[in-house]
Amino acid sequence: MNGGEAMPIARSRKSKMKKTPPEMERMKLEIAEELGLLDKVRDVGWAGLSAKETGRVGGLLMKKRRDAAEKAKTE
Repeated sequence: MNGGEAMPIARSRKSKMKKTPPEMERMKLEIAEELGLLDKVRDVGWAGLSAKETGRVGGLLMKKRRDAAEKAKTE
């Protein structure tokens, strides 16, 4: 090759995406379970969900976060 130097590896799009914090990932999995989507997420991953399913998960996730913030604010 080139004198033992490693060839640079092109970064994929995924490597540029931010990692989901563990707490958020746990909440997403809880919501997927509530919606009956947990098996699908485990089989094909989050990318295998339809836009409608992803929107439902995201909407409920934001609602839970907003409710938790309100609860923390009142305590």
